[in-house]
Amino acid sequence: MINKSLFQIFKQGSKTYFYSSIFFPSIIRKDVFVLYAFVRKTDNLVDSTPQKIDEFYRFKDLYNKGIKGKKTGDIVLDSFIDLQNRKDIKQEWVDAFFNSMEKDIIKNSYENIEETIQYMYGSAEVVGLMMSKILDLDEKSFKYAKYLGRSMQYINFIRDILDDIKLGRRYLPSTELKKYGLKSLEYDYIIKNEKSFSNFIRAQINYYIKWLKKAEEGYKFIPKKYLIPIKTASEMYFWTAMKIYEQPMLVYNQKIKPNISTIVSTIVMNLVENNNLNDKTKFFEKIDIIQERNSAKLKTKIN
Repeated sequence: MINKSLFQIFKQGSKTYFYSSIFFPSIIRKDVFVLYAFVRKTDNLVDSTPQKIDEFYRFKDLYNKGIKGKKTGDIVLDSFIDLQNRKDIKQEWVDAFFNSMEKDIIKNSYENIEETIQYMYGSAEVVGLMMSKILDLDEKSFKYAKYLGRSMQYINFIRDILDDIKLGRRYLPSTELKKYGLKSLEYDYIIKNEKSFSNFIRAQINYYIKWLKKAEEGYKFIPKKYLIPIKTASEMYFWTAMKIYEQPMLVYNQKIKPNISTIVSTIVMNLVENNNLNDKTKFFEKIDIIQERNSAKLKTKIN
């Protein structure tokens, strides 16, 4: 039986992960809810307006006491610590997660892609590693789990540009902006530089695609009963990426997220092994054509 508090925290956090996770076997589903309740509660402390900085550090301190054997009295922490001990989740992964959450307090922008990847290691890749432990996957799968977490997180950064501006943050690297002659992601500036912004966003989605393709190489390590919810979540991020790639300026006009019916229909298609591979292949081919066209234009200018 899943604790009601953990259930509500997870449900209110991410529709994609929540409705996908329902299709895990019950014993796995319970542990997944524990993990994401812990991740979501921590993230909410640093993402609130204003940030709950003191609460974050108290929460982190309480965790450190709990991992040493003390009952914290917090259902989220006590449940997660029990999960960490049962599944042998590495302490360095949890520490990396807290470190990235702390960066949301002390750091508001990232200079290059390496810095952003370092942040994503703690905010998303280690969550993929923890999921691998919950599912008892072979360690050979771990590097692919990291790529999947990274790819999803980067789409979040692209999708949530406007939200992050309101929080005074920018995860997309300065060096990437400079490549496309951009100085800011503020709407009033971008509206005057739409073409450069579109090229910038599509280049960032190309990073996502590269990481996604690498992640999907690891599906062979995941039993089918676990693969369906994982693929569904990944495909919802792919759905978001396609929408943004087609119309990059949408990120300033609406929150681009699949609705519940889209998530459920994708789950059904995955259950019958009809997982829209044709749509994905066509999208990849379209991107390749656009890249070749842009490359040809660049060569013409140089010549």
